[in-house]
Amino acid sequence: MQFFPVSLIVFVFTITIFEYLKYRSRRIGPEYINKATPEEEAARSAYLLDAQIKASALFDDIERDLIRPGVTEKELSKEVWALAKERHNITKVWHSAIVRSGAHTLLPHKAKTEDRTIQADDILFVDLGPVFAAWEADFGRTFVLGSDPVKLRLRDSLEPVWNTVKARYLAKPSMTGEQLYNIACKEAKKAGWEFGSHLAGHFIGELPHDHIPKNKVVEYIAKGNKQSMERRDKHGRKQHWILEIHLVDRCRQIGGFFEQLLTVES
Repeated sequence: MQFFPVSLIVFVFTITIFEYLKYRSRRIGPEYINKATPEEEAARSAYLLDAQIKASALFDDIERDLIRPGVTEKELSKEVWALAKERHNITKVWHSAIVRSGAHTLLPHKAKTEDRTIQADDILFVDLGPVFAAWEADFGRTFVLGSDPVKLRLRDSLEPVWNTVKARYLAKPSMTGEQLYNIACKEAKKAGWEFGSHLAGHFIGELPHDHIPKNKVVEYIAKGNKQSMERRDKHGRKQHWILEIHLVDRCRQIGGFFEQLLTVES
């Protein structure tokens, strides 16, 4: 009969328990993983807010110096990246500058489009995901060239709708992602527009955040996400969210976009 050294038995037992605990942590979900301290949560919120403040300053420069007719969407996207590097020391983005103008503003950000030249009376939006010291921002704003009253009204509707949706979220932060998406659609309609996207936001955090598979609806503010917006991330920390508002007028073939942090107070 063969006997094994006690040290080997202890080693095998330890490894088995370790692997079992890893399996259990994946299986039972993040609510069983140690949560961050209040100080750690406050620091994470502060870093995310600082990233957004810096992104806002970048967009002030974009509006003042880059938004103009006669440039194509692709050219403007390259100019946004160059300005971000030269003036704001941005060397990383978690998604590149998305520029949509004219009828392209009806389309979601992943839609493939042909390049288009921005016109003198256009509406357009810019969406950028810059990274500041490993902290992600996601910021989107809409601009109007000329004085078309409908385009101006659409642009001016975006932030109020965003604020209303946020207020409804804050009144019940335990709501599901699907419930918040439905609220965004209803508030868009109340304002006289149609909600133009299949999602109204997504999670945000440190870079690199987990890649979001296309079928992982729980990481989006969208139909099908039955989980609470208050759920913890895989490390047991507060899950932070970006709220996106995409308003469109399909008859006039125009749209507008506004996004920023939902879960951190400025």
